[in-house]
Amino acid sequence: MKLFSEFGLDSKVVRAITEMGFEESTPIQEKTIPLALEGKDLIGQAQTGTGKTAAFGIPLINRIEVTEERIVALIMCPTRELAIQVAEEIGKLGRFKGIRSLPIYGGQDIVKQIRALKKKPQIIIGTPGRLLDHINRKTIKLDHVNTVVLDEADEMLDMGFMDDIQSILQLVPSERHTMLFSATMPENIKRLAKQFLNEPEHVSVIPKQVSAPLIAQSYIEVHEKQKFEALSRLLDMESPELAIVFGRTKRRVDELSEALQKRGYSAEGLHGDLSQNQRDNVMRKFRDGSIDVLVATDVAARGLDVSGVTHVINFDLPQDPESYVHRIGRTGRAGREGAAWTFVTPREIDHLHFIERVTRHRIPRKPLPSMAEAIEGKQRVTAERVLEIVNDEGLVEFKGIAIQLLEQYDSVQLLAAALKLLTGDKKEVEIELTPEDPLRAKKRRPDVRSSGRKMPGSYVRDGQGQGGGGYRRSGDRPYSSGSGDRGRRDGGSRGGYGGRDDRGYRDGDRGGRKTDDRKPKSNSEFVNI
Repeated sequence: MKLFSEFGLDSKVVRAITEMGFEESTPIQEKTIPLALEGKDLIGQAQTGTGKTAAFGIPLINRIEVTEERIVALIMCPTRELAIQVAEEIGKLGRFKGIRSLPIYGGQDIVKQIRALKKKPQIIIGTPGRLLDHINRKTIKLDHVNTVVLDEADEMLDMGFMDDIQSILQLVPSERHTMLFSATMPENIKRLAKQFLNEPEHVSVIPKQVSAPLIAQSYIEVHEKQKFEALSRLLDMESPELAIVFGRTKRRVDELSEALQKRGYSAEGLHGDLSQNQRDNVMRKFRDGSIDVLVATDVAARGLDVSGVTHVINFDLPQDPESYVHRIGRTGRAGREGAAWTFVTPREIDHLHFIERVTRHRIPRKPLPSMAEAIEGKQRVTAERVLEIVNDEGLVEFKGIAIQLLEQYDSVQLLAAALKLLTGDKKEVEIELTPEDPLRAKKRRPDVRSSGRKMPGSYVRDGQGQGGGGYRRSGDRPYSSGSGDRGRRDGGSRGGYGGRDDRGYRDGDRGGRKTDDRKPKSNSEFVNI
């Protein structure tokens, strides 16, 4: 892989990339960045989680002058969640250079967005419906846009945004740099590219199979509240020499490492909020075996290369296939065998299957370890340690007291007591972790016409009051309607209408088509790690 320092980027951009914990480019970045820096139109075919945001974000930020006070770049995304995530990454990449970016999406107070636009952002990251709303209000002008990015273009077209995208692109100057990214290349994407891109270069990154024969991969289906007990049993049963436990957020890492310490495990946490000295101290302890469990976030563990890691445990399911591959790759190194375990809540099974499809590797299910298996595992390891010491020649000074004890007590009882002492009593401390929202795989809703006619898939129109109706499956509870959450209660079913924009429908839910409009998490992996 090519180092970011080798692309000839602005030093402030390189500094931002380094601060985010990246040194080497991913395949899509290595192929895309040089072309984008030359200003060539391109089509990037890559799955979510391959680093495509940085692939277009780095050359975009590198190109913009900090003195620019007009909107010169436009990034279109299918959902508000993706718009927020892209904006956060763009913000981090451009922070040392001083580039200003702003996410624009439905479900957020438009007055607040208009106020933010007065701060003269150079980059707008938005969903098509809300972008058109601002364009119609004349609060966003595209006269000086010289770079356009269509992110997850296939998703946008599947959601019925073709007309909106065409309307927006026709307002952008024809002399521009255009980048289109899509996981798939159906005919409508090809037509869009032919219409709006100028002799584009095609960059494709085919996902590789997780070819890790030395890593035994398994998953355990477990409810969120049972995860910690499952982790304790798994650590006892497997008795890893060195283990990395991955949590999704900084809060999770802090709570989990503290909980493990309370239970008597030798564990410490590693995340982006630690100072460099703290990070170095934790890693020194992990490398020399002073601690045998490292609890870490994805980015904190990026590039981590510690020999002897026997187990990786995904306490929280990773958000994308690339993260999964990265995580399990911390074990099974240098020809040694390793084990990778993943905890999956019942509501996350579909997301696990998504990871399996992209990585082209089936992950077998294993049962939750029983208490008996956990106890047996700890005893087995202790017995192995005792046998190792038996073969040690330095036991002469202990034989005198051993003979005295054998004269007073039964030998089996003595050995059992010694094993109990060496195994250690598990501290039965009550542990309660802050629950994390489940991850969900993207699903497409069957097409539903604006007439409300019932279509295949048993979706029916529900509630035609102010703000429009939501769509629900027959027998499901109706979606709530309201302007704050795009017609969805947190944790409930996705999709549905909330309050309307001026154009008569909610951004991301046009024509009743399904969107992946999960409520954005403020503690997303990118923001907090």
